Amino acid sequence: MGSNENYSRKPELLLNSSEYHLGEVALETSVAISIRQLPHAAGLPLPQYATDGAAGLDLYAAIDQPIILNPMERALIGTGIQVALPPHYEAQIRPRSGLAHRFGIGMVNAPGTIDSDYRGEIQVVLINWGSEPYTVNRGDRIAQMVFAPVIQVRPVVTDTLPPTSRGDGGFGSTGT
Repeated sequence: MGSNENYSRKPELLLNSSEYHLGEVALETSVAISIRQLPHAAGLPLPQYATDGAAGLDLYAAIDQPIILNPMERALIGTGIQVALPPHYEAQIRPRSGLAHRFGIGMVNAPGTIDSDYRGEIQVVLINWGSEPYTVNRGDRIAQMVFAPVIQVRPVVTDTLPPTSRGDGGFGSTGT
């Protein structure tokens, strides 16, 4: 593993893990999480990867009746699942590129963050950015869920910050 003892530290809930090492960073490539399917999602598939190389698990609409999204309308769509993430992990809920490209369907808060201590139903705020009404049906793949490690920082108040070549150049300062 290398000489740094931090390489061997793993979250307590880590199961069936394999690692890749990129320079000084060890990346976990398999982390077990608990998923609970709620009663209103009965009969729907559990989140799953569409391909072996997919980054995100597909999430499905757990709704009883179709929901019509008119242009510029948004709706909160339940997925019928809850998750228990290990400490220091998050789930990012992201829009599906095919829905965005074909129909203009996206997410208002993309990506949405599921914190490791959240235990409620995962829900997706879909919006119709397109020009035609779009119908969300039960079982439609509406979003994807990507997992990532999280580092919590300790804010330290200071009177000055170290200088950089960019300084305080903001919006558009590096070109368009």
